[in-house]
Amino acid sequence: MEPDRWLGIELRHLTALEAVAREGSFGRAAKSLGYTQSAVSQQIAALERIVGARLVERPGGPRPVSLTDAGELLLRHAEAIVARLSAAQADIAALADGEGGVLRVGIYQSVGQRILPELMRRYAAAWPRVEIALTESASDAELLALVERGELDMTFADLPLVEGPFEAVELLRDPYVLIVPAGSPLAGRDTPPTRREIAELDLIGYRSCRSTQRIENVLRERLNFVFRSDHNGTVQGLVGAGVGAALVPRLTLEPHDESVVEIDLGPRVPPRLIALAWHRDRYRTPAAHAFVDTALQVSAELQPETAAAA
Repeated sequence: MEPDRWLGIELRHLTALEAVAREGSFGRAAKSLGYTQSAVSQQIAALERIVGARLVERPGGPRPVSLTDAGELLLRHAEAIVARLSAAQADIAALADGEGGVLRVGIYQSVGQRILPELMRRYAAAWPRVEIALTESASDAELLALVERGELDMTFADLPLVEGPFEAVELLRDPYVLIVPAGSPLAGRDTPPTRREIAELDLIGYRSCRSTQRIENVLRERLNFVFRSDHNGTVQGLVGAGVGAALVPRLTLEPHDESVVEIDLGPRVPPRLIALAWHRDRYRTPAAHAFVDTALQVSAELQPETAAAA
């Protein structure tokens, strides 16, 4: 009969547990959920009876409540369950929309500048009834978390992906280049700088880029970052002003900027691999499949441009 008792767990029980953990009190948890405090207390008590363990420490007074070890363990499962239910809700809505509705896509800056405009033009012509809702972030890990929770249908991301229930298709290989001020001694050299020379440079870097550690591992040098920004224009502008140099993917560059010089690093640094990723267990509409196909077409035409520049 023990498994049958667990079948009494309801989504509201798990939601209450998550709210108590997040807010640190029954009162604030109740306010965030739109419940009464007694209702939240009853849901937690019911959940504790079902699982047969104390889940919440109640110290009393002004001290915040906290989860026990059993509560923390159950919370991790609860978060995954709630995320899957949210994804299921999104799937049902997508299925009902058919060839219309909203396609929610995550993007980051360089994709928005170089890939997205042509992609949107072609896709809108072929699928006029589909509305594209874009969510932009400097961190593809944040965008992938939204995909896992069902808040996005797919997102642009860099390979390899963070761990999670994802599938992806590679779109484009974007080579890394070193940009230096136009007056830099490195700008007129016939050979690219060595790993040691790159490590000795003052570098402008990205705040949220997952590739920084990978580049350091490839170069086998600790890089010296003097400033970080998640805005491509800021990084390039600071290099042009002589503040430092930068290791950047080629697609992030604003062309025709005479204040900087681009230095090809060849195979020394592996390219950034741009992909489209989605939840592997979710239903994908024909409109979503068509978006991926269009992205592949646009990226295939853009790839010779990056390869020729390299």
